[in-house]
Amino acid sequence: MRKKTWILASLSALLMATSVDFASAETLREALAKAYSNSQSLNSARAQLRATDENVPQARAGLRPRVQGVVSTQGSRSRTTFGDNLPGQRSRTGAITSGIQINQTLFDGFQTPNNVNAAQAQVRASQKNLDNTVQDTLLDTVTVFMNVRRDREVAAFRRQSLAFLNEQVRAAQARFDVGEGTRTDVAQAQAQQALATALLNTALSQVASSEAQYLDVVGDPPGNLEAGTPPNRSAIPSSVGEAVRVSQEQHPAIQATKFAVDAASFQVKSAEGARLPTLAVTGQIDNTYALSDQDPDPGNLPGVVTQNEVSGTVGAQLTVPIYQGGLVASRVRQAKETLSQRRIEVDNIRDQVRSAVASAWAQRQAAEANVQGYRAQVAAAQLALNGVVEERNVGQRTTLDVLNAQSDVITAQILLAGAQRDTIVAAYTLASAVGSLLPDRLALAVDRYEPEEHYQAVQDKWYGLRTPDGR
Repeated sequence: MRKKTWILASLSALLMATSVDFASAETLREALAKAYSNSQSLNSARAQLRATDENVPQARAGLRPRVQGVVSTQGSRSRTTFGDNLPGQRSRTGAITSGIQINQTLFDGFQTPNNVNAAQAQVRASQKNLDNTVQDTLLDTVTVFMNVRRDREVAAFRRQSLAFLNEQVRAAQARFDVGEGTRTDVAQAQAQQALATALLNTALSQVASSEAQYLDVVGDPPGNLEAGTPPNRSAIPSSVGEAVRVSQEQHPAIQATKFAVDAASFQVKSAEGARLPTLAVTGQIDNTYALSDQDPDPGNLPGVVTQNEVSGTVGAQLTVPIYQGGLVASRVRQAKETLSQRRIEVDNIRDQVRSAVASAWAQRQAAEANVQGYRAQVAAAQLALNGVVEERNVGQRTTLDVLNAQSDVITAQILLAGAQRDTIVAAYTLASAVGSLLPDRLALAVDRYEPEEHYQAVQDKWYGLRTPDGR
């Protein structure tokens, strides 16, 4: 009995350790704000978008000048011998040339303008993909928040059930000791007590697992969590038809695929531009210092001649492609097939969003109906338990009847906790399916990350190794 009491006390202490003072209770909106600021996956997606922004200045570089400095050096030595005992001849020369070369493409078959437009469309698609990642992160936060609350409630119900069964075991043993009960009553109560202990262990394990998932998503361990609240009414349309219509207009996943179609279309034009002529001009300024030393006669002093030459050249080159081995034609066909794929993806995403909206709407309605039914079940089960206990006290019911009634109460309470969790999660799932699960629509107290600021800072940048934030 001491060992059993110690185990129960440890389990109770562990369950109580998962709670903190009510004054520091955290709301669902606060958890959402934390996840928006702390999520590693979200911060990674933001960094990826900033890297995508750099595709625009890289594309613009196609029609920008290229300037490079060139330095070259060369030297030679020679020795010539003649017959008939004529004196030999030795010579050496050396030269150092330094200069600046400038290359400017004037026309490249409209490849650079189309590459710039494609890169800009890719940036817009990535911005919408970031919004979709934000929605996924916030929905994950709602899910883990409500999972922690549900699992803690289940553990509390299991603890209450165990306390009730402890009292039933004590009462059954007392009645058996005075001859009013049977050994079967005691054994039945003890069996249910052992089962309740195991179920409490399982519930506490699930609490620990849910709290670990909460830490991973939100970035902080969960404290005492307040009851979840549904999203703002503005985030959820009033009917399923309206929800489908709104989702087709504003869901970031659909908008991202539309921008991807635009990017693929410009890439087709860029590939076709490789068949057109290109025109480029070049300019070069060189400064050459040369030295020559020749010794025609051993009896004469060596003669050293130096010279310095500054020269400049300007040229233009027009290149007209005639046949490239089928490479350009293949790239054009490939780009057209990619464009076809992107258009199909738009229709596919539209269908997925439409299905998600319908499913989330049905789940939300079912969860709300279940809450009402399970509340009535809990009230009825509790009333029945009280009646069975009273009837058992006057000998009209058995201990097994009491245990079954208590099991019905716990089952109904657990089902109610699950339905309450499902109601909140389904509401936010619907908001995500519609495309409204964003910080501004939820009125979160966060500093909104604005990807447009970084894009505007780099999209026309000509030089500089530092990022806009100084790295």
